[in-house]
Amino acid sequence: MHSGTGTAPQSPVPGRVPLAVVVVDESGLVSHWSTGARRLFGPAREDAVGHPATDLLPVSGALPEAPNARSYGDESAYHGLGPDLESSLDGRASYPAAGRARLEAPRRQRIDVLWWAYPLVGPGPEKLLVLAADAGRLHADAGRLHADDVPDGHPLERIAPGFALHTDFPGADELARGLPAILPSMSVGESARIVSQVLELGYPVLEFSLHDRVPVTADWGVPRRAERKARREEAARAAAAGLPAPRRAPDDGASDDADDLEYAAVREHLEFLNEVSGRIGSSLDLSRTIVEVSRAVVPRFTDVAGTYLREQVVAGEGFPEGPPDATTLWHRVALEHTDEPGRWDDVVPVGESMPFPAHTPFFQCMTSGQPVLVPRITEEMGNAIASQFEKRDIRPLITDRSMLVVPLKARNVVLGFMILLRHRERPVFNDMDRVTGAELAARAGLVLDNARMYTYQESVAETLQDSMLPHIEPHMPGCDIATRYLPGTLLGRVGGDWFDSIKLPGSRTALVVGDVMGHGLNSAAMMGQLRTAVQTMAALDLPPAQLLRNLDDLAQRLGEHYLATCLYAVYDPIANELELANAGHIPPVLVRAADGRSELLELPTGAPIGVGGVPFESVRVPMAPGDRLVMCTDGLVEVRGEDIGVGLATLCESAAHPAASMDAACDTIIRSLNTRGGRKDDVALLMARLNGIAPEDVAHWSVTPEPAEVSRTRALVRDRLTAWGLGALTAPAELMVGELVTNTVRHARTRSVEVRLVRSGTLVCEVEDDDQRLPTLLNAGPGDEFGRGLRVVSALAREWGTSRTGSGKTVWFELALPRA
Repeated sequence: MHSGTGTAPQSPVPGRVPLAVVVVDESGLVSHWSTGARRLFGPAREDAVGHPATDLLPVSGALPEAPNARSYGDESAYHGLGPDLESSLDGRASYPAAGRARLEAPRRQRIDVLWWAYPLVGPGPEKLLVLAADAGRLHADAGRLHADDVPDGHPLERIAPGFALHTDFPGADELARGLPAILPSMSVGESARIVSQVLELGYPVLEFSLHDRVPVTADWGVPRRAERKARREEAARAAAAGLPAPRRAPDDGASDDADDLEYAAVREHLEFLNEVSGRIGSSLDLSRTIVEVSRAVVPRFTDVAGTYLREQVVAGEGFPEGPPDATTLWHRVALEHTDEPGRWDDVVPVGESMPFPAHTPFFQCMTSGQPVLVPRITEEMGNAIASQFEKRDIRPLITDRSMLVVPLKARNVVLGFMILLRHRERPVFNDMDRVTGAELAARAGLVLDNARMYTYQESVAETLQDSMLPHIEPHMPGCDIATRYLPGTLLGRVGGDWFDSIKLPGSRTALVVGDVMGHGLNSAAMMGQLRTAVQTMAALDLPPAQLLRNLDDLAQRLGEHYLATCLYAVYDPIANELELANAGHIPPVLVRAADGRSELLELPTGAPIGVGGVPFESVRVPMAPGDRLVMCTDGLVEVRGEDIGVGLATLCESAAHPAASMDAACDTIIRSLNTRGGRKDDVALLMARLNGIAPEDVAHWSVTPEPAEVSRTRALVRDRLTAWGLGALTAPAELMVGELVTNTVRHARTRSVEVRLVRSGTLVCEVEDDDQRLPTLLNAGPGDEFGRGLRVVSALAREWGTSRTGSGKTVWFELALPRA
């Protein structure tokens, strides 16, 4: 707060005087009573806080204002602003007020008091701020106080006695330049505006900010420690010698002020660290954490903050043990500053990587793991640092600034460092700042390391999840498939949900959805094992109920913690039939193509996989071309605090909505169910449109196991392919069918052979017999008579395979249809 003194044209003289600071709450009770208030008004803090302010501030009222008075020298010349102080205390005045009043107190000399009252508007209970000063002391000291007497950084004691309404006095520029030293985040323009307003109005300006804090510079109180320690030692020696304690100098009462300021300085540093700790680490996202750390220190602690991390940290990789060296690359990940926008961007852009040589303070910091303090960057040091930036001249940005380099380390490993710079106008970094910076860096380093480890583990888990989730073919024989997978919350993104589609003999398709109970890597690993087991057993063409029975036995052998739900369905597009079995899973939804009606399929629920001793049942459901089957995990329909029936009803309703495509239908379901909130589980969704295969696209022949039937089978296949307009496939199809039928005639103990051609997206040929021994692929030598049939099939077919059936085996191959 600044003002002026004397009669015009006397210039104002800045100086330091004690201020009483009192805060009054909405009930009229004192909530804050400063040391200055105790000295001015008498009561101690413990006797004032919680008591009515009107009892503690016994002022008699404002003195009258003389006409046209603009400065004070006596009572008649003083101008009073606003009503008396009681009007502000009892809430009658809702605007700032100021005045001069007389303090009457028992056993004390009458004191004239200058006071300012500011109503406070905010969410807290505090409603009034009262500042007061001894007017007599102001007047008496006006001639001997000088700007040099004012300690840096204590704004409540920066005041000039008296008032003046002229703004052209010599000290205005000096005062405007001094404010940024008190409030580092304040620009010179803002400082000039405030000083001009003070001199224009003649009373203090109060401004409130949620972000700026008035710093208390520790240097003013800390150097007095040695003096106080010396006095204590001297007093102790005198007491030991039986001598009276040395008398304190008349001005030793100032040590109380020093104690208060030293305590305030330490408290401010602790509050700063506490505040920064609360602002950083709000997220486990590495990039967000980096920005939080940089912004936490600017502008309150420093004017420029550059953050560097090892390149391996940014990339989520490991790095060699031991301290870094001159070849270590450091990635600039953030830069915050209070300079004009763009000043640093071209010279030191974010995203640049560079090493630092051994002669720099940065190298010293990252190798020792200790803060490095440079009170002022000399021109020589500025040239040395600038040499690392090639053609960019960084010297104007750093020379003559104070610098503090603090390491970002965790678990004794240096992950990076921060370069902190202060403007030339601000006090240089000192030892207390070094300690504060080191503590700040330690906390920030731990937060960064946690974010780095979380990012790395999340990347590993997501890679594992992606590798275990299959890449589903959108088109299978007689059906189209669309899928969606949604991870859970940030703390449980990796789960055990999965879906799958498996090609089976007879142009059938197995559709699977499962959910391992729990989250995390263990659940994902269990899911991978169970999914592999399902694929293996599906290749054996086991009925759905038998497959779940075998899967349950396997889960019990793997361990007691293997619990999962599973829904397994087999779709036969030729018979237009769906066979399903359920192991504790939520039921699927069937949407009928004829009328668009949707329903939950009623299936025997069964027990989850891993419980053991519970039978599973299969159900056959007839299908019509175009029907849709929707299978999902409970994470889609289950919300904490809500009946799962609500989610299932929403699933049925959303599944029935018309959609332009399968993907659009899946998105409709996700939007309908994922907007209710409260979802924490991952979600697996599989939708299949069961188109079926028309009878005219299927050809079937029964062949007797005789050598003469081989040529007849070739002719039948050739004729049907010609009728279908697939003459381009005749030669390879004839050759492979002949090889498979020949193998059956020669090696299988069978009474009949079934040959079937299916046209559906691809051409599938199946040869089935009643011998369950599977053929094997052999390495035939130049002189061997047998063993080349399956080699021919493997070379010509797009895919081929063998599988056991309930009555024997099936050998099949697939050819891609020629493009139209």
